[in-house]
Amino acid sequence: MITQAIDNVRQTPKVLVENKLTFAGPESELSIYDTYQQAERVQLKSDQLLFCAMVTGKKVMHSTADNFHGEFLPHESFIMAPDSTVEIDFPIAQIGDPTTCLAIEISSDRVQQVSAMLNQQQPLNKAFGHWQYDNKLVHTHHNSETQNVLNRIVQIYAENHPDRSAMVALAVSELTIRLLHQQTREFILAFSNKEPDHNGLNAAINYIELHLHESLNIDELARIACMSRTKFFHEFKQHLGCSPIAYQSQTRLKHAAMLLKKGQQVTQVCFTLGFTNTSHFSRCFKKFYGLSPRQYKARHLPHCHHNSLNNHLNS
Repeated sequence: MITQAIDNVRQTPKVLVENKLTFAGPESELSIYDTYQQAERVQLKSDQLLFCAMVTGKKVMHSTADNFHGEFLPHESFIMAPDSTVEIDFPIAQIGDPTTCLAIEISSDRVQQVSAMLNQQQPLNKAFGHWQYDNKLVHTHHNSETQNVLNRIVQIYAENHPDRSAMVALAVSELTIRLLHQQTREFILAFSNKEPDHNGLNAAINYIELHLHESLNIDELARIACMSRTKFFHEFKQHLGCSPIAYQSQTRLKHAAMLLKKGQQVTQVCFTLGFTNTSHFSRCFKKFYGLSPRQYKARHLPHCHHNSLNNHLNS
């Protein structure tokens, strides 16, 4: 577990707000930030791309340049463009329960190298342009694969492995690939929503979005995309980074999270989005978000948890 790896390298804090422990690597740098008391508007700036991942606690991030103000929670990524600045609030940090975040600084050279490799080996459809990093803030939930990469990076540093430099370089390249896939996916999804008839892939993606609650028929999707089944699978995975079935499941779970934030009941959300039973839905949701649907709802709607507790005590 990533928390155990951090515990193994954590030292006595020198400061209580954004105490920083740094490890240098090839064209990258890992920093572990611990904050032990509540604070507001703490400034963070980096001259390189900064991939941040929450481990414990909660931050509230403010970026005037990107007009972003929102919570940053575990199982989420917050990517800052080079030479950008954010201000951070720490609303729940405590001495015995610090707010902890990983920050991986990735050089522009490494990002360009990875982009060039993808453009050579996995060129995108011309309609979608080229693999490249878009210099903007990214705030997103990251999947279990990204979480595994982050775990691996921390463990490599913590173990002080003799091949650490090479292993870190590989892991950071993988993290960069996942970031590029995330940005490209967002562009493709926006494009398919705006112009579903522009090409076959757009049409298939749009169909999945409009039929989230239904079982997918791959032959039907291939027909909509005007491709053979084999070509459709290849094109879909190359551009979106997963199979159509996995994409539908991820999209369902993201919609489920939005509905839970609005206060809908877990059972209602489950069947609205086409899951066959609540146990399966809960297992999928927890694997994706690291929390059960009820825990997720309570985190984002604390008054629901409070009211539930009061009802239990008064019954």
